[in-house]
Amino acid sequence: MRKQLIIALTFSVSVFAFAQKKELKTAERAIKGTKYAEAKTALKQAEALMSNMDDKAKSKFYFLNGEALYAGGAGSIADIDAALVNLSKVKSGYTAEIDQLKQDIANGLLVKGNGAYEKKDFSKASVFFEKSYRATERDTVFLYYAAATAVNVQEYDRALGLYEELKKLGYTGIATQYYATDVKTQEEEAFSSKNVRDISVKAKTHIKPTERISESKKPEIVKNVALIYVNKGDNEKAIAAMKEARAESPNDVNLILSEANVHYKMGNTEEFKRLLEKATQMDPTNPELQYNLGVIAAESKQVEEAKTYYEKAIELDPGYINAYINLAALVLNKEEAMIEEMNGLGTSKADNKRYDVLREQRQDLYREAIPYLTKALEINSKSISAAKTLMNIYSILGETDKYKSMKEKVAMLEEE
Repeated sequence: MRKQLIIALTFSVSVFAFAQKKELKTAERAIKGTKYAEAKTALKQAEALMSNMDDKAKSKFYFLNGEALYAGGAGSIADIDAALVNLSKVKSGYTAEIDQLKQDIANGLLVKGNGAYEKKDFSKASVFFEKSYRATERDTVFLYYAAATAVNVQEYDRALGLYEELKKLGYTGIATQYYATDVKTQEEEAFSSKNVRDISVKAKTHIKPTERISESKKPEIVKNVALIYVNKGDNEKAIAAMKEARAESPNDVNLILSEANVHYKMGNTEEFKRLLEKATQMDPTNPELQYNLGVIAAESKQVEEAKTYYEKAIELDPGYINAYINLAALVLNKEEAMIEEMNGLGTSKADNKRYDVLREQRQDLYREAIPYLTKALEINSKSISAAKTLMNIYSILGETDKYKSMKEKVAMLEEE
């Protein structure tokens, strides 16, 4: 009796093994024929027999399940996540096949991410870019894209997590870029790899092959991390992020400027100014630095110092329109005290005489501001703020023809 029972059990196990192999083969054939729904049905039946599978059969099951869930790129995000989980459970074999499948998944997600990005659906694009990285965990640039696009839609907590991960991975974004000049257009083109570029050069469709090293993304990452902390009201972490980066790259002007901007957003104008001055010493030919120092000086009522900075910015860049506009503002701000005094005068002979003096001084201010505003309008003919200010000045000065001309210009700009 005991012997018959053993035979019966052995027979039962054999039936299970046969059923497993049958369902897995059915799934395999269905996947090759792109019949993914049929494959999933077979795999569901095979899963019920999982407890009786050996390691080899289990690996095959998980691999086939990963393929079926991916469905040649038709699977949903949830399906793709499940596919990657299944592939991670494969213990033996399929190394090359899994590597290729993961790369296919990454490429498919990247295409979807680019499509969402072009439609300005940055939230969805960010998810696709991140998933593309997770598929292979090789191309960290996609994790960077995920963080950057999350910032675009103010998903700051998500972006912060991705940026912090990039920092831990030591990501800089520095890479060799390959270029060659198109023979027909005579324009330089970028290539995805050295090999592709060299093939084009050998085919004589391109000439003048060159290589350049891209700039580091680290300053941008650190700046965005700091600004996210500022947005969250965590200023201490923001400053700490900047100082940490500057300790690694003490001569990086961009990092100094990023920290300066954080201090400015926090209202620490003195520290902002100090850092700007340091950056100016390191990059004395940068007009923007001079301009920003002018803004801080003006806010601190240091008029002559502000004027010097604005004039230096113009010296470095004659087309720096904001410097001209702010120079005009420095001049016109002086009239506030004059107007206050004029309004406080009485009707005595002495008061009337003082009134006339102040009125003439006020008009002199307007005449002093005109060249700055005129130059700003020359640089940018659509600067409505410069045009409106000039219109008002000409009206007060009684220069009727210039007033009418500027009024027409303002009306045209407002219609655009």
